[in-house]
Amino acid sequence: MDQSSIINHQSSIAKGFTLIELMIVVVILGLLATMVMPKILDKPEQARRTKAKVDIRSIQSALAMFKTDTGRFPTTAEGLQALVTDSGIRGFNKEAYLERVPTDPWGSKYVYICPGIHSKDYDLKSFGKDGEDGGTDNDADIESWNLEG
Repeated sequence: MDQSSIINHQSSIAKGFTLIELMIVVVILGLLATMVMPKILDKPEQARRTKAKVDIRSIQSALAMFKTDTGRFPTTAEGLQALVTDSGIRGFNKEAYLERVPTDPWGSKYVYICPGIHSKDYDLKSFGKDGEDGGTDNDADIESWNLEG
């Protein structure tokens, strides 16, 4: 190899990436971002749904203790407030249930029906993100009779 071809070879290396190569990299990064971003953005909503499930399980435990102490579940009219307020029910133990009635992670009240429609004892649910009955995905209801995970 003579001196001039070595210099030409070194100068072509120093030029860097072509515009086409840069465009390909940008397109690949864009495709990766569109695949990853929905998963990252959906994490807070998954955390809210998990929190609602944990709340429902906690309320279920409080309801079980209430029934053990009083011999019955609160009526629909008494609602979950019966777990925090002594209304003169025989056997009521204020220290045993809940400090306060939680709201779901979207700021709505949990729905409590006793006796239940889907469960013989009671139904307990959150309407989810949309705050309406039914729904799919993140808007789906979280129900005591249908808890998974």
